[in-house]
Amino acid sequence: MGISMETFDAVIIGGGPAGATAATDLAANGFSVLLLDRAGRIKPCGGAIPPIAIKEFDIPDDLIVARIQSARIVSPMDRKADMPIDGGFVGMVDREHFDEWLRERAARTGAQRRTGTFESLEIESGGTVRVTFKKRLDDGFETTETVRTQYVIGADGASSAVARQALPKEEAPPFVFAYHEIVKSPKPADGATFESRRCDVYYNGRYSPDFYAWVFPHGDTTSIGTGTAHKGFSLRGSVADLRNEIGMAGHETIRKEGAPIPLRPRKRWDNGRNVIVAGDAAGVVAPASGEGIYYAMLCGRIVSDSVAEALRTGDARHLATARKRFMKAHGRVFWVLGMMQRFWYANDARRERFVTMCKDPDVQMLTWQAYMHKKLVKAKPLAHMRIFVKDMAHLLGVVPP
Repeated sequence: MGISMETFDAVIIGGGPAGATAATDLAANGFSVLLLDRAGRIKPCGGAIPPIAIKEFDIPDDLIVARIQSARIVSPMDRKADMPIDGGFVGMVDREHFDEWLRERAARTGAQRRTGTFESLEIESGGTVRVTFKKRLDDGFETTETVRTQYVIGADGASSAVARQALPKEEAPPFVFAYHEIVKSPKPADGATFESRRCDVYYNGRYSPDFYAWVFPHGDTTSIGTGTAHKGFSLRGSVADLRNEIGMAGHETIRKEGAPIPLRPRKRWDNGRNVIVAGDAAGVVAPASGEGIYYAMLCGRIVSDSVAEALRTGDARHLATARKRFMKAHGRVFWVLGMMQRFWYANDARRERFVTMCKDPDVQMLTWQAYMHKKLVKAKPLAHMRIFVKDMAHLLGVVPP
């Protein structure tokens, strides 16, 4: 008689914010969960999370390595727009420690953790799924392991192997490739153009032809990075130039990371039977800003809700409700940001005007309110009208940049 295969209600591939959140929620609801994550994976990320994420997902204060009080937007001509945050802040996390804490929380809640690399999934005749992955043994050798599950959640990034296998007809969303370097933060006497409570964002074709570059403080360290969809553009060269520009070329480099970031949500997240994607694999990164941590965690929660309901009822049609719920709540914001990115990031002349707009108090107020609360602000109709008129003036070029 053979050894029976381990069986789970859900297997989650990928232990970032989306996968770890889904694992925590499913385990908290009494389901058996396996959380699989690759060893040594740290996503390149500025690390910004809004206050609503800290509240909704019970993020402890000791994971917030910095509280940002303002942003500085820098134009191609080195004109600067300072955007103070009135009555709020941007929380900064270090993904190396933040993601591991999320995975550990999932384990404490009851999910089983495994470190390994996803290989394949096979849908059996009865509807269950065999998931095969490789894991490294203590002696350095690799072994292959297979488990059985009712549902698979693919939270394995923008280049999701789960999506490629389970959603073969779905067109993958376009992406930018992001790269950053984590460096030692400068001390006040170092002479660097740096403020420990300010995020600096550079809209400049020298640093990115279609996205932006950033300098985000993380307390003792700082993330300096950029992104682009142009394959021939040198991201490493851009970051080197930016570090030189801000006086941080000689600061110690802790680590370097790069990864694709999707530009829009996938049109479909599930296969209609037993597989669904979440986080970057579902494409839930905000256009224009590239913000993904909050949306990934929210997506993980919504996907876990749909899987839980499918498990309770035996009806896989519940999987399709996840994307509908997410897009109902945030689809309009994503559409607005996507339009903004396509127009204002197109060239340096438009970026110059965009930075001018960022100096406007109405723009600043609505931007920060929308960021902190994660919804378009409806309480200020006159402010929206003023922004519309100013936006049209810039579009038509009737005001100087």
